[in-house]
Amino acid sequence: MPEVNPARLLTSLADFAAIGATPAGGVNRQALSVEDRAARRLLAERALARGFTVFQDEAANLFLRRDGRDATLPPLLIGSHLDSQPTGGRFDGALGTLSAFEVLEALADAGVETGRAIEVVAFTNEEGSRFSPGCMGSMAFAGAGNLSDWRRARATDGALLADELAATLQALPEARMRPIGHAVSAFVELHIEQGPVLEREDVPIGVVTAVQGTKWLEIAFSGEAAHAGTTPLEFRKDPMGAAAAAIACIQGDIMPADPAARLTVGRIAAEPGSINVIPSRVSFTVDIRHPDAVALAAMERRVHEECEAAGARWDCGTVIELRVDMAPGRFDPQVTAAIEETCRALAIRCRPMVSGAFHDALFVGRVAPAAMIFVPCRNGISHNEAEFVSDAHIIAGAQTLLGVALRLSAA
Repeated sequence: MPEVNPARLLTSLADFAAIGATPAGGVNRQALSVEDRAARRLLAERALARGFTVFQDEAANLFLRRDGRDATLPPLLIGSHLDSQPTGGRFDGALGTLSAFEVLEALADAGVETGRAIEVVAFTNEEGSRFSPGCMGSMAFAGAGNLSDWRRARATDGALLADELAATLQALPEARMRPIGHAVSAFVELHIEQGPVLEREDVPIGVVTAVQGTKWLEIAFSGEAAHAGTTPLEFRKDPMGAAAAAIACIQGDIMPADPAARLTVGRIAAEPGSINVIPSRVSFTVDIRHPDAVALAAMERRVHEECEAAGARWDCGTVIELRVDMAPGRFDPQVTAAIEETCRALAIRCRPMVSGAFHDALFVGRVAPAAMIFVPCRNGISHNEAEFVSDAHIIAGAQTLLGVALRLSAA
């Protein structure tokens, strides 16, 4: 069986971590930025040097293809993404993409001819930190979103998505253009766990069988600005009081009732934002996650009910808007079985698990058999410059991906 080259893979990870490197040891390589284009170029140049074919589509998804015996068969797709959070880590996304490229190199080194082609993909804008929505490239690939609807989106720095897409595509003229959403036989994504389970249990590989569903709500309470020192309680229309009551219920009642539930208030804003003025408006976000669609919907209804009750109690108007609605996804049993069989063959311990975060594989899994491989990250930390994966776990993950790719590409 061919083997990955540990030194080459670790060097590759270091090379890409230098693109957008932050002083604290992380990476700022946001989607469709100059740094993102530099990473794409480096990967494409390395692919061309190995004799692989390079493609991109209108969503700027980047594909690197190593041909197999039968060109009529749809290729096996492996990979992840290259973009990062503004203060992201070195491994989120990049580990899966560069390990997938190492699979192609290992197969080429060993002279292995696969039955079908294998393509590495770097999906566009998985993180959603610069442009919304996240997973934009994989959503477009799977037909779960329309690229034309997003072209007018503005980045956090004011840039227009249409302009940044065009600049990114033009920056890599060597890549052949192809339509969005070509057929693939299966998709396998290697990723860091972004949680503490594998490290805590000392298990090198997680076999991801499903992804939690996610709903993002934006809630706004509107009241009446008034003087903090002269307005008695009975005269107040205080949206902060409504928000505090709603958040206390979300965090203190709804989430504790179900161990699988995850509810997070990640952003809150008050207007006019003066220390001695009762706010006229308070808004906040709620991130709701659950692996079961029925439970997810029930939690959303409960959040609506509690927020409306809190607004009425504080004599405030209440507006609730659904910003993201991603159904839970179950991965293909045959692909997860291939991961488990590979781990047994390599004598690597593994365990089944559900992903708490959404990934590109969630969307590709709607149009092709898909699954994910997780490796541990220290203390479960990700989306953080302190993100860390040990060399041993990097190599174990890449070797597992290689074994799975061999199984799934044998036509």
